[in-house]
Amino acid sequence: KMKKLSLLFISIFMGIMLYAQQTPQLSQFMINDFAVNPAIAGMNDYYQIKTSVRNQWVGIDDAPKTTLLSIYGRSSDHVGLGGSVYNDQVGPTSRAGAALTYAYHLNISEDIKLSLALSGGFTQFKIDKENWNLANPDDPLMNGGEIVNLVPDATFGLNIYNEDKWYIGVSIPQLLNSELTLTGADTVTLDASLARHMNVMGLYNIEVSHYWRVQPSVLFKSVSDQSQVDIGLKTIYNDKFWMGMDYRNNGDVSALLGFYIQEKYMLGYSYDIPNSDINSYTSGSHEFMFGITFRPSTENQIMR
Repeated sequence: KMKKLSLLFISIFMGIMLYAQQTPQLSQFMINDFAVNPAIAGMNDYYQIKTSVRNQWVGIDDAPKTTLLSIYGRSSDHVGLGGSVYNDQVGPTSRAGAALTYAYHLNISEDIKLSLALSGGFTQFKIDKENWNLANPDDPLMNGGEIVNLVPDATFGLNIYNEDKWYIGVSIPQLLNSELTLTGADTVTLDASLARHMNVMGLYNIEVSHYWRVQPSVLFKSVSDQSQVDIGLKTIYNDKFWMGMDYRNNGDVSALLGFYIQEKYMLGYSYDIPNSDINSYTSGSHEFMFGITFRPSTENQIMR
């Protein structure tokens, strides 16, 4: 009976990791856009470092926690390069990964370009048995400390854009559909796979006045028979301050706030107000973002 309970426990967390949380959830997707689509690399003529830290559903034990770091930019007129590392923790299960990105940019017209990108790396899936909270610690499935599986991973990205005005693109994370085999005991083996996703993301930059810009954005995410839509609206004042909101089709609403410092650094924060199904159990989700921009030196800066 206890072995069945153990297997049920694993199945619950496997379901969370392998379906609901297979790719990191970000409310500030329109800011850390390379994390969604690798074809963003090279769209702007400078390199950027961005990191996001997200604590989801604060107040619920073992809720998802995500940390993500990325660097990307333009290497030459037609080439963008990038790299990323991340860690996604849900209770005693975690996913960590790293990837390198190559993007090639083509001119469709004088103003419009097409970017094709491929990211390659690995994903590590881990179950830490020491953190299991089971009534019977002598269960044979509890033998050993950790279950770890390392598999290759890849993401394809496509992006059509008019620099500084708009973009729309598609990405396919977990392109290889890698198989996971997690063996917890001699007689217990759990088989799963990294399901192939599809993301569609777009943004439009509207110059309202000399000081104000408005950026509507959308992100559609799909895996198997599940889908999610985020609709965002970001308002920027004088390239120094932004605020906005994000609506998710499950009923979640996010408030966004951020600052640019000396045209080089950016600080962003978002607070997710959960939908009515879980708002009795959590105070919401918090997401922090920090970025550094390495813009090419201008003639005025060189003369100084």
